Amino acid sequence: MQVDTQKFIGLDVDKKSIAIAVAEGGPYDEIFELGVIPHDLPRLLRKLEPLGEPARLHVAYEAGPTGYGLARALKERGIDCIVVAPSRTPQRSGERVKTDRRDAVKLARYLRSNELVPIEQPSCQREALRDLVRAREDVMRAQHKARQQLQSFLLRHGRTWDKKSSWTGAHLEWIRS
Repeated sequence: MQVDTQKFIGLDVDKKSIAIAVAEGGPYDEIFELGVIPHDLPRLLRKLEPLGEPARLHVAYEAGPTGYGLARALKERGIDCIVVAPSRTPQRSGERVKTDRRDAVKLARYLRSNELVPIEQPSCQREALRDLVRAREDVMRAQHKARQQLQSFLLRHGRTWDKKSSWTGAHLEWIRS
């Protein structure tokens, strides 16, 4: 009878690919790479399935632009998954070369040794609100920059607005003229 040991899985998640590394439960067990697959949840689940029961799998990946959807999907299937801040992932001195595979191995190793600090995963609604707030901030910055560029352009061509309030209906009409 084979004992189903715990597996610690590090994922390096990009928008197009996921690098996978697995560490067995023992502190001296070898860490092996499962390879790099396209960023596709069904494919990832098929790769993880032969590793054992979902309750014995522990997954970690670094937070990034792909959000928390992957963590939610794994948790729905009974797989423990944490997301860690890249800035809080331990770094060994002398580690300069970064590759997806090496990062996955590093995450698997640190997950097994309990050296990773998970970040709080927001609810779907909270994540959507964050995305909306960030998008609004980006648009406001872009609008501010565009207004500065237009003001500078007009000033270089000797056109100045002499009234007090800018960007009102009257000011915009003056710009159009």
